Amino acid sequence: MLQVTRFDTAKPYDAKKHFGMSAVRLQGQGVSDLENYWVGFSTFLPGGGAEQGSAPTAKVYVVLDGEITVTTAEGDTVLEKYDSCYLPPNLERSIENKTNHVVQMLVISPN
Repeated sequence: MLQVTRFDTAKPYDAKKHFGMSAVRLQGQGVSDLENYWVGFSTFLPGGGAEQGSAPTAKVYVVLDGEITVTTAEGDTVLEKYDSCYLPPNLERSIENKTNHVVQMLVISPN
C-alpha cells in the first residue's frame, strides 16, 4: 500500500542540539510503516545549525536549497544545492548555515 506524507501536514520533531531550524518527519518512525530508516526535512534559518556532537547511527544529508557547512575534525565542508554527504556512526560534527539564505535539507538515517 502506498503511504503518502503530505508536506503541509508533516509533523515536526525535536532535533537535539539544533538551533535556528525546524524539522518535520516525512517517513518512518511512526509516520509510515518504513522500518529500517527514517527521512526528515530540515529548514535552517541564517545562523542556524547543530552543536558539535555525534550520533550512534549514520546519517545522509541532501541539500535541496541553499548551502550548509559541515565541520568535522578534517575541517569545513560546504554542501551546496543537490550536494549530499554520508556521516558514519559516531563521527563528531557540527553544522551551520553561514549564509543569509534559508537552507532546506533532507536527513536520512537508520533507526
